[in-house]
Amino acid sequence: MTTVVEQMLSRYPRETDEQTAHALREVMQEIALAGLNRGGFFWKLRFGGPRAVLVSRFSEDLDFSLLKADPAFRLAPYFAALRQEFAALGFEVEITEKQKTAVTDIASAFLKKSSSLYDINVQGQRALKIKFEVDTDPPQLFLSEQKLLLQPYSFYVNCFALPDLYAGKMHALFFRKWKNRVKGRDWFDFEWYVRRSVTLNLSHFAERARQSGHWQGGALGQEEFLAMLQDRIASLDIASARSDVLPFVREPAGLAIWSKDYFAQLAQRILFA
Repeated sequence: MTTVVEQMLSRYPRETDEQTAHALREVMQEIALAGLNRGGFFWKLRFGGPRAVLVSRFSEDLDFSLLKADPAFRLAPYFAALRQEFAALGFEVEITEKQKTAVTDIASAFLKKSSSLYDINVQGQRALKIKFEVDTDPPQLFLSEQKLLLQPYSFYVNCFALPDLYAGKMHALFFRKWKNRVKGRDWFDFEWYVRRSVTLNLSHFAERARQSGHWQGGALGQEEFLAMLQDRIASLDIASARSDVLPFVREPAGLAIWSKDYFAQLAQRILFA
């Protein structure tokens, strides 16, 4: 690996094979964002994935939304910039557009009719796959902001504002279907937003839920939202949520406090924009 990649990897724990794989995926995602930036990608799109808040939060995919609806959008014009960025750091990539095997109206962390899906296969010391999803008919009622990334070079990424990222995360926490598993990382992220007193854009949450078919009413009130959240907490399998996060955290002891009562009390501390 190049010195740049080694420097980027040094920020992550790599005591286990799972942690090492996670670290490498995070670094490859940063390189992908850098390549997309060089190709002018963020003039048309905004980044909606976890790295938009500049912390390591177990991102598996890179999620993007167009600034305005365009069902004809394709990622292919940016392939050359992606390949060039990876090649400069010693990696070969193969980019393929995925064929959808299922279609729903669910947004963000879900397969959606208006999204385009791509796989980037990275060949280096070990092979890994990065998944891209581009929402070509994004939910509205949001704000964008510029975030500075410093690796592998300094550049700005056009992102959802934090209150809208928070809303997107809560939409996933409420409605994500993950077969028989619990996506504990959604609950870790929920805790992250509450601990940092980020405000939640309830209007954007309602717009996402309306677009995904989970909310058919008008304006969604805070009391209704909190009642829905408490119902969701009541059905949460805490042990499964904790086991999903455990391999990635630096201090596993911090998960010991997780319980239904803990998340219920976090819900009481939600700040609304």
